[in-house]
Amino acid sequence: MKVLPAIDLKGGQCVRLQKGDYGTAQKVAEDAVETAKGFLAAGARLIHMVDLDGAKSGSRANYDVVRRVIDCTSAAVELGGGIRSMEDLRHVLSLGISRAVIGSAAVRNPAFVREACAVFGDKVAVGIDARGGTVRTEGWLHDSGEEYLAFARRMVGYGVQTIIFTDIEKDGMLEGPNFEQLAALRDAVSCTIVASGGVSTLEDVRRLKALGIDEAIAGKAVYTGALDLAAAIREAE
Repeated sequence: MKVLPAIDLKGGQCVRLQKGDYGTAQKVAEDAVETAKGFLAAGARLIHMVDLDGAKSGSRANYDVVRRVIDCTSAAVELGGGIRSMEDLRHVLSLGISRAVIGSAAVRNPAFVREACAVFGDKVAVGIDARGGTVRTEGWLHDSGEEYLAFARRMVGYGVQTIIFTDIEKDGMLEGPNFEQLAALRDAVSCTIVASGGVSTLEDVRRLKALGIDEAIAGKAVYTGALDLAAAIREAE
């Protein structure tokens, strides 16, 4: 299993949210490049980045920061937030991104997911952000009403090879992932599953690995020091 440290960007700054609430945004690091360098030094092989402004409004305001991280560190980066069309996807991949995450657009425009997977294969992932078992969109603000397991199965049917699952209620709360929902997802699909939200201890990493989860994203716990990233990576691998 891999542990992916996270860098969330809002207004060009590294921030963390609680339960997806933009009003809780708190700056957690001074510089994305230096943060990425620290993650690589700890042994990270892939960095998870989110353009929060893009997720909410579709803007590309943080792309220069993403490009700077890649150019200055040569890090492998996956990026989500505001990828809503093939044009957006091509632009993101032109930044040097290793994997692009389609979120809200996967709900609204499944034909886009089909085409993206057909053209770019494993460079495309779909993010499933759930609250109360249903999929949320538009920066977690809108409830699509679709049950997350049914949605996951549909995405795999479209050719999706990687699903990033976030339980919004766990995100940024340092309370552990939603193991029950992740176990159900593992039983439902055979693709790569990335757990996101609440990963905060080495025991969380052990339990996710035991469930057969392929990758886990660690955010707030790394910044607060609650989770030693290097130890988590060793535990996972």
